[in-house]
Amino acid sequence: MIPTTPLTTLAIDTTGRDNMRQLVNLRWLAVIGQCTTILIVQFGMGVALPVLPMLGVVAALVLLNLVSLWQVPRRATISNGALFASLLLDVAALTALLYQSGGATNPFISLFLLQVVLGAVLLETWSSWALVAVTSVAFVFLIERHLPLALPPRFVSGWNDLYIIGALLCFGLIAVLLVAFVTRINRNLRNRDARLATMRQQAAEEDHIVRMGLLASGAAHELGTPLASLAVIVNDWRQTPGLIATPGLAEEIEDMQIAIARCKTIVSGILASAGEAQGEHPSVTTVHAFLDGVVADWRAQHGETALAYENRFGDDVAIVSDTALGQVIRNILDNALEASASPISLRVMRDASTLALDIRDHGGGFSDDMLANFGQPYRSTKARQGGGLGLFLVVNAMRKLGGTVSAANHPEGGAMISLRLPLATLQWTAS
Repeated sequence: MIPTTPLTTLAIDTTGRDNMRQLVNLRWLAVIGQCTTILIVQFGMGVALPVLPMLGVVAALVLLNLVSLWQVPRRATISNGALFASLLLDVAALTALLYQSGGATNPFISLFLLQVVLGAVLLETWSSWALVAVTSVAFVFLIERHLPLALPPRFVSGWNDLYIIGALLCFGLIAVLLVAFVTRINRNLRNRDARLATMRQQAAEEDHIVRMGLLASGAAHELGTPLASLAVIVNDWRQTPGLIATPGLAEEIEDMQIAIARCKTIVSGILASAGEAQGEHPSVTTVHAFLDGVVADWRAQHGETALAYENRFGDDVAIVSDTALGQVIRNILDNALEASASPISLRVMRDASTLALDIRDHGGGFSDDMLANFGQPYRSTKARQGGGLGLFLVVNAMRKLGGTVSAANHPEGGAMISLRLPLATLQWTAS
């Protein structure tokens, strides 16, 4: 019944999609700039251009962008090949525009460098060098083949030199676009690195939990035999007239039997948890019955007055009894009781389709360091070796269940742990 979140699911990398969106945005700016430049040069400066063919190239870029906008949300990832192909199409469009407007003599030929820089940032090494080769070939082609520009005499000297003006505009355009888009692309890459670091941390934590589970299962098997022997011995003592007649000894033997029975129950629970299969012979219960049972079991060990229990869940829901969730709640209650001499409180609520549990104590609360590293192993206020594993296991168990755990200091004092769990992960549906 416990749903898992495998790393293959978490590892879906959205960096390619984010970078493709940046290329789409850049292409929209290029379309606007190209249309504006063509119209200004043709009608404002009186320089004759093949307007219709050039606008046809711009229209092809618009169509490419519309196709990209339709495809990107429908693809889980964008591969290096897709980004490479997109940049190649941009290079082809730029080459076609430059071919019709002076070729290598057009100052905007420097825009090839923008494509090369984007390729160096976005692409794998081989495709980056391939893009360098393609743009170099395009540059050489435009030296040999292009439609010449017939410039009016007033645009061939000083600050009126159209080449100088174009080179200045091209420099400013490249500088602005590089700063704006490379910064965004680097942010995408940093976000990807952060996701990978989180997945590595989760993988390390899950490996740690697996090793702890194997150790606990092995220890439970080893403890089974001596506990059974102790149970037999203590039972024999209880049937020995001489021991029973000793004042106070009968009560102590009875306490020993209770303690041994409790240990056997714990060992059996560990073995059952280690061996149970998902969906195999599920135990069906309800939210109220499950939580009331957990609270009753905990109060039986710590006393009725140790816990103030408030159930505001509302209409009951059928769920599968989950031993992991029960252990999570008991673990937090145990920690809260250790931190507080006063009675602790458990409040149960329902937030739409989410089961919400808030557990509060009246102790000293969490330190800033504890809150910053909440759920990390061996982070504890208890001054003993191995402390801090309880909350670490709680956080990871809730993550496996699809829920969350958060910690805070209550405004009126003490600490509060909040559990949030989608009911869908526990809800029972008859097959």
